Amino acid sequence: MHSIKKIGQSFWYITPVSLTDRPILGMVAGTNKTLMIDAGNSEDHAKYFFKETLKHENAKPDLVVLTHWHWDHIFGLPALPDSVSIASEKTRKEMEKLVPFSWSDEAIDERVREGTEIEFCAKAIKEEYQDHRDIQVVLPDVTFDRRIEIDLGGVTCVVQHVGGDHAADSVIVYVKEEKILFLGDCIYPKMYAEKVHYTVKEILRLLAELEAFDADTYIPSHQRPWTKEEFRQETDKLRMIAKFTDQCGGDKQKITKEYQHYVNRELKEDELETIVYFVNGY
Repeated sequence: MHSIKKIGQSFWYITPVSLTDRPILGMVAGTNKTLMIDAGNSEDHAKYFFKETLKHENAKPDLVVLTHWHWDHIFGLPALPDSVSIASEKTRKEMEKLVPFSWSDEAIDERVREGTEIEFCAKAIKEEYQDHRDIQVVLPDVTFDRRIEIDLGGVTCVVQHVGGDHAADSVIVYVKEEKILFLGDCIYPKMYAEKVHYTVKEILRLLAELEAFDADTYIPSHQRPWTKEEFRQETDKLRMIAKFTDQCGGDKQKITKEYQHYVNRELKEDELETIVYFVNGY
């Protein structure tokens, strides 16, 4: 199941669970305020995290930032009625579209058939909400356009819209004093599409924006945290496959050959998968 881990003096996170698509949630504790990063995929997910982290019966974070509109990052928001919720304007607009939806099996299956929901998310929602399905989409209290800075007392969080293929509304949270960059899902491919994909132009723009932050730890929502070197390896992979996709006109065999020559070894499964995503988006 989950475990709670701490990085530095002021940052905690809960490990992800793939079966129900529970992402990593973060908690940044300053001397004046506490900020939670993402609300989780259910009230149970959110409650477990803040109770285990803050260790008080009635403790809740003062603020919660949503990284993007996808269900697994927002459905826990009703568990945080006393916390001020913050999201980009783009995230709020996407969340507004979800408000009228029904979340019965039948309604979810119908949206999968019509292409507004994806099978992967439909399965995870059913898995997370087995006993009850009282899902409410609560809209954020505060929205911003490009960037905000939040002083929690002794620790500062920079919340910045970065977009990306995965979700155009994606924001990152940079915990300045701890040099932690919470990526959310921004570095992942687009899932809500006919084919899962990356686009060359968008990934290169995104990587340039992320690399402007001076971080030692990087947190992608559905994996374990990366060191600076692991992040560099990941961005190098994405950048080089993007380059070869462009050079080879989206030809999968040529891209594979060029990238294999570049790394000078047999390709790993995730590299072959990434090549397919770029071909799909070309």
